[in-house]
Amino acid sequence: MQVKRIFERTINKTMENQYCKVGAVTPLQSSRQAVHLLEYQYQNFLDKASNINDANLVEFFELKAAKIKKVLENLV
Repeated sequence: MQVKRIFERTINKTMENQYCKVGAVTPLQSSRQAVHLLEYQYQNFLDKASNINDANLVEFFELKAAKIKKVLENLV
């Protein structure tokens, strides 16, 4: 019974210390990192769009890739 109480206190304490928000993002440290990550995401969305037969998903991934491309063009 005491182990259960200790476990519950530990979980409650752990939950109190978590302050992250859903959807929160961590900023990148350098623009080179940002460009590299965006290029990777852009290519990943294009690859997904080309490997799927569902027209709605293809459109979704192409739209995501287009938005990333626009951001990349503004960075470079």
